[in-house]
Amino acid sequence: MKKNQEKRNKVIIEILGILLGLLWISPFYLMIVNAFKTKREIFEGVLGVPAKVVFDNFVQAFNDLDFLKSLFNSVLITGMSIAIIILFSSMAGYALARNKSKLSGFIFFIFVAAMLIPFQSVMIPLVSIFGQANMLNGAGLIFMYLGFGCSLSIFLYHGALAGISKSLDEAAIIDGASRFQTFWYIIFPLLKPISVTVGILNTIWIWNDYLLPSLVLSENNATIPLKMFYFFGQYTKQWHLALAGLTIAIIPVIIGYFFAQKQIINGVSEGAVK
Repeated sequence: MKKNQEKRNKVIIEILGILLGLLWISPFYLMIVNAFKTKREIFEGVLGVPAKVVFDNFVQAFNDLDFLKSLFNSVLITGMSIAIIILFSSMAGYALARNKSKLSGFIFFIFVAAMLIPFQSVMIPLVSIFGQANMLNGAGLIFMYLGFGCSLSIFLYHGALAGISKSLDEAAIIDGASRFQTFWYIIFPLLKPISVTVGILNTIWIWNDYLLPSLVLSENNATIPLKMFYFFGQYTKQWHLALAGLTIAIIPVIIGYFFAQKQIINGVSEGAVK
């Protein structure tokens, strides 16, 4: 009786898993299927497969997006931002975790409280200040991402460092290492799991961000999300080109994950165990 009940529960869980899986992939199905349709065929029905596969959508979307240049801008801004966020946040988290004082506790509280500040509340003064400093460009955007991304990142690093014994620091200092050498050669490698987590969270946010780059970047330095807006005008929406462009845009992400999946899975699993 008990075995029958377990089998029924297993079947129910499998059915629910399949339904959730279908629900999750349904947007990708709609995107890919409609990317091969004409604009007229999309409005006639979005669920069916195309009567005739249209590849011209991808060629036109690729050219309209100026895809290679947009991809370069997205990769450059995202990569530089993630590297700087990981470097500075890990150092700040290390300093705050190892210096137990009222001042360090207060500074850490400020970083945590900053996570509650919505971007929209500081958007206008931020752009105004950076405009006066002539920093409404890619470098200025990376600096903004550091400011907005470091609060959560420092919080995560601070929590991870609480599980690393101070005896490692003391042993390194006794052996003649400086504070920076202790951090860079001993502590930072131990933070790889949390660094992967920080990198993933911030990559998803920065790669897909539209609002902040739209306020800062010029047309010449536009990222993929900014270029995608080209297909959505005030009076018309080119869904066939937009969906083709979205399909093209996810290809670099899939390729990047394919090459880095081992590091990502190991980092996340090690972080979960810790």
